[in-house]
Amino acid sequence: MILIHHIGAKTGTVRVNPLVYFPQPDSSMLIVASKGGAPTNPDWYHNVLAHPRFDVEVGTETFTVEAQVLTEEERAEAWPTIVAQRPGFGEYEKKTSRVIPVVRLRRVT
Repeated sequence: MILIHHIGAKTGTVRVNPLVYFPQPDSSMLIVASKGGAPTNPDWYHNVLAHPRFDVEVGTETFTVEAQVLTEEERAEAWPTIVAQRPGFGEYEKKTSRVIPVVRLRRVT
């Protein structure tokens, strides 16, 4: 699990959400804006778009990341691996007509 400390798009308030993450070979991490297959994206996703630099907690480590939504091609490549590791995301995809966004988090040095 990862804890993202995102900043409210309208309020500027720091909020914390626990999410599943997928470590990548390039040391980045992917998170999925599934909202359980709801018809709209989760609030944290809108906040991350508005304020893409924020802190995360992974295990005992806290660090700053920069978020970027995967392109359509990048998502198409990553999605099968995400669903293979966590089949629930495939079930969420079946529940909604929206394309579930995938966000890459890269550590800021």
